[in-house]
Amino acid sequence: MMADKATLSLNGDSFDYDVKPGTVGPEVIDIRKLYGQTGAFTFDPGFTSTASCESKITYIDGDQGILLHRGYPIEQLAEQSSFMEVAYLLLHGELPSGQELDKFTYTISRHTMLHEQLATFYRGFRRDAHPMAIMCGVVGALSAFYHDSTDITDPHQRMVASHRLIAKMPTIAAMAYKYSIGQPFLYPDNSLSYTGNFLRMTFGVPAEDYVVDPVIERAMDRIFILHADHEQNASTSTVRLAGSSGANPFACIAAGIACLWGPAHGGANEAALNMLREIGTVDRIPEYIARAKDKNDPFRLMGFGHRVYKNYDPRAKVMQKTANEVLEKLGVDDPIFDVARELEQIALKDDYFVEKKLYPNVDFYSGVILSAIGFPTSMFTVLFALARTTGWVAQWNEMISDPDQKIGRPRQLYTGATQRDYVPVGKR
Repeated sequence: MMADKATLSLNGDSFDYDVKPGTVGPEVIDIRKLYGQTGAFTFDPGFTSTASCESKITYIDGDQGILLHRGYPIEQLAEQSSFMEVAYLLLHGELPSGQELDKFTYTISRHTMLHEQLATFYRGFRRDAHPMAIMCGVVGALSAFYHDSTDITDPHQRMVASHRLIAKMPTIAAMAYKYSIGQPFLYPDNSLSYTGNFLRMTFGVPAEDYVVDPVIERAMDRIFILHADHEQNASTSTVRLAGSSGANPFACIAAGIACLWGPAHGGANEAALNMLREIGTVDRIPEYIARAKDKNDPFRLMGFGHRVYKNYDPRAKVMQKTANEVLEKLGVDDPIFDVARELEQIALKDDYFVEKKLYPNVDFYSGVILSAIGFPTSMFTVLFALARTTGWVAQWNEMISDPDQKIGRPRQLYTGATQRDYVPVGKR
């Protein structure tokens, strides 16, 4: 165990800093007084060795392939709970009793409707607009319609905003899809489950009964659980940074959506599916394995490796099982899935990938599942945002409730020009 103090020597002087232990995981050196004492900053591009906050929500051990939500392993939650249970857990810290779950589910169901004027807002977008562009705009606009839940100093308003965001995100996502294909919007049916309601709003049509397939419903619920939160990733950190300025919750979540849109973050499952389609058939896998090993070839194996996990992504194991269930249920004989399974087996045994710890991650199978269900690739990141909203609002609530929270203000290592005098344009 580390000492309770860390000593830094700089320019002949020594400075002591407290070492703070977590309940699990690495200890951290508290350097909040570093600049005031030494006049120096730390340099950590990408914040790979920097704890930006203290949190009780999610813990990841990338070396061991462990992901815990409030202490519960993700595998257990994905197999045994529902997305509504996980949402309650992330928000409140404990799994709900039966009565608490019923009340929470009822509360969420009462907020699924969108203000009717927002339908007009959708029609301001081009029909070929990317659904994530629509999501950014619509979620950001919610603060213009729900003024009674934007006071971040009021715990009640914060919780109402959290419930609204979790409840309305499936409606917003389904409407984005419907708009892109030119079909009329469907109002929520609150007699259905959270996930079943989303599926109906997405794939149902007016004047026809839509029957929710329990296998597909369960698969989507698992996907939502597996994407609900993932510690201080880029989009969650964006939500926290935006929230630290005092911005309203709808603006903060819109900022998270914008960050998630990046192909290195939320777009990874789309990239993995496109790669599998490019490979096409099992017999072409050796060619692409060789290309992945060639440093001079720009081709990369998408869906393998992770910024945090240096072991098998625990979410990928659940996703693989779910993929089998969905494709069997739908009777899909998809050569892309054959490519995925064979590629996984080859990569897990190949010394190159084993040495580099390039294990399949959650994105490797999720794109195959979503495609089989009927979602276009443009909706993949939208579904990620829908699920991650629960984690974002939980993290935002935790940050706002922290009395020591300050506005985020990263520093820099400046390497530009030193001070110089302005020269009028005629003398340059």
